[in-house]
Amino acid sequence: MSVFLPRLAELPEEIAIFPLGGALLLPQGRLPLNIFEPRYLAMTLDSLANGRMFGMVQPDTRAPKGEAGPGVYRIGCLGRLSSFSETDDGRLLITLTGVARFRILGELPLAPGGYRRVRADYAGFAADLAEDEAAPAIDRAELLSALRPYFRARGIDANWEAVEQMDDATLVTTLSMVCPFEVPEKQALLEAPDATERAQMLVALMRMGAAANAAPDGPPS
Repeated sequence: MSVFLPRLAELPEEIAIFPLGGALLLPQGRLPLNIFEPRYLAMTLDSLANGRMFGMVQPDTRAPKGEAGPGVYRIGCLGRLSSFSETDDGRLLITLTGVARFRILGELPLAPGGYRRVRADYAGFAADLAEDEAAPAIDRAELLSALRPYFRARGIDANWEAVEQMDDATLVTTLSMVCPFEVPEKQALLEAPDATERAQMLVALMRMGAAANAAPDGPPS
């Protein structure tokens, strides 16, 4: 659990956003990022100087392109820069810790550094900030029985000892973020009303993914 737990009213109404397909950030999740594009280097440095927060959103190919850039999904997650380092070649290696989801009310003019900014509304997402957020009601055995064939079908190696040691909430959040689902599937996990529904959706997505990637049966002998 993060020690940074602001009240809803303390969250910024105007935030920078980083549109990045497949990079899902969830409340209390930790997302490592390698920042190298000039506008996002500027965004990160500006965020470090002003509250250490910006929003992660996913591109939405169905949404029309606006003056600020390609369309994005209207719901994202505000993250706080919880670690930061600079490489010799000028890249920034950061970790964002998810704070709360938000809904985009509208775009603002581009920042001087060239990155996008929006007006954010956190109404409806107060539970993301709860210190004692209810653990998801999951059948852990069912989740693991879906996870193993999914990882096997996708060729993913896992530290199963670490998986077994995770509590239910951390496991659901971590798997939702790291599994290589499609962008719309990642967005659906983000928009799940609560952790229990997210866990149920996660199991369904893993079962479908394992079936879709399973090796076909060979010809009859």
